[in-house]
Amino acid sequence: MRIVIQRVKRASVTIGGELHSAIGQGLMVLVGVARDDTEDDARWLAAKTVALRIFDDDKGVMNINVVDAGGEVLAVSQFTLHASTRKGNRPSYIFAAGHELAVPLYERYCNEVATLLGREVKTGVFGADMAVDLVNDGPVTIVIDSRLRE
Repeated sequence: MRIVIQRVKRASVTIGGELHSAIGQGLMVLVGVARDDTEDDARWLAAKTVALRIFDDDKGVMNINVVDAGGEVLAVSQFTLHASTRKGNRPSYIFAAGHELAVPLYERYCNEVATLLGREVKTGVFGADMAVDLVNDGPVTIVIDSRLRE
């Protein structure tokens, strides 16, 4: 699995012109599931997401995690995170998981984050055409891949 975490002042997802979900200060997370990912990948990334110290402490140093910052999380499925651009200019998505694997692992990730966060994780709708709006705070953007574990 691969995630892109953005520290945000606010973020929202609109589907078909209707607001689906929104958060204030917190983390906007794009979640991509690869075809060989497992529940262990989802659990590891969820723990990493919640523990990541990317919010400023009282000295202006990134030293606080989303829980201690009182932040929210919005997680949106994003199969294009597993795009391969090795050949030509049209990305291939052969490494992205199909619906039957991606949905349960995306949901597992969201549920694990919610448990660790102690509050609901807002989401998009898997497979929907979504408009994501956010104000990146910093900007702070972190990419984490469960295969690389870094």
